[in-house]
Amino acid sequence: MSKKVITSLLTLPVELVYRILDNLDELSILLSIRNVCTRLNAITDTYHRYQTMSALDLKFRKIHDQTIKCLVTVLHTNKTLTTLDLAQNYISIEGAQYLMIFLKINTILTILHLNWNKIGTEGVQYLANALYKNTTLKVLDLGGNCIGDEGARYLANALKNNTTLTALILCENRITAEGAYHLANGLRDNTVLKILDLAHNRIDNETTQLIANALQNNTVGHILPIYYVFIIIAQCRH
Repeated sequence: MSKKVITSLLTLPVELVYRILDNLDELSILLSIRNVCTRLNAITDTYHRYQTMSALDLKFRKIHDQTIKCLVTVLHTNKTLTTLDLAQNYISIEGAQYLMIFLKINTILTILHLNWNKIGTEGVQYLANALYKNTTLKVLDLGGNCIGDEGARYLANALKNNTTLTALILCENRITAEGAYHLANGLRDNTVLKILDLAHNRIDNETTQLIANALQNNTVGHILPIYYVFIIIAQCRH
């Protein structure tokens, strides 16, 4: 947004600024209006759409890493957002690093969709590090990010200590029996995770059973009956 437009906004009555905000989508409000100045922050703080924004759908928005940097900066003080959908964008290693910093301090977000981005093995290491600190995230969707067996190992180590994540989606990530074995080891010390989606990876029947046995330790935080988790795992044979 140009400096001229911002200057005009600074002099407009609050009611007129509200009308302008009514014609902007959530991403434009966050990236163009928030953190510009104290007055605009105060106005958006009292704007009804910002006050009640519990979900932010940003899939298919061609979002790159620098946009993620700006987004997490403005979301740092947000107290309402519980669901963030960033699926089908262009987020890579750098963006994953920004998300790690955000997740380590955020205490509101419970659902994060990052499926079909470009996070890769190195990027998922940052996200796994965030799981050591984060205490509110319950659903993490990383499907289609090519994290491989090494990425599965990073997540498995994080699962040993994480006490809140209940669903982890890792479908179509080039995970083989080696990566699944790491996940099974991580799940032996985890009593919370209920859903592990490994569909369309390269995992044999023996490894599938190994993971299923590891999940038998999970006794709390039910989202779905434990047999449903076994069904999900059984569908992972590829």
